[in-house]
Amino acid sequence: MKKDVLQKIGFIAAMAGLALSLIAGIFLQSNGIVILVLILLGIIYGALSVNVREITLVLLAAIALIIVGTAGFEPLNDIFDGFGDALNGIINYMARLAAPAAIIAAVRALVDVARNP
Repeated sequence: MKKDVLQKIGFIAAMAGLALSLIAGIFLQSNGIVILVLILLGIIYGALSVNVREITLVLLAAIALIIVGTAGFEPLNDIFDGFGDALNGIINYMARLAAPAAIIAAVRALVDVARNP
C-alpha cells in the first residue's frame, strides 16, 4: 500500500514537471527558479517511481532529451516567430527534469550490478 502511494507521488511529480517544462519552455525560458523546481521534481520522481524494470527506459529517455536538446531549433523562428526558441526551451527543461531521475536510476543500476555480479 505504502509503495503504491509513493509511486503515485513520483508519477505526479513527473507529470507536474512535464507540464511545467511545457509552459515554462514557452513563456519563461532560462528561468533559475523553474530549473530548481524541475530538479526537485526529478529527484522526487527518480527516488519514488523508478523501479529496477524502468532503469533502462529512464536512462535512455534522459540521454535522448539531452542529445535532442543540443540540436538547436532556432531556424524554426524563421517560419513562426519564437517557435524554435520555445521548442528549445521545452526540450531543455524536460532534460533538466530527467537528469536527476537518470542519476538516481544510474546509481540504482550500479548498486544492482554490485549486488548481483
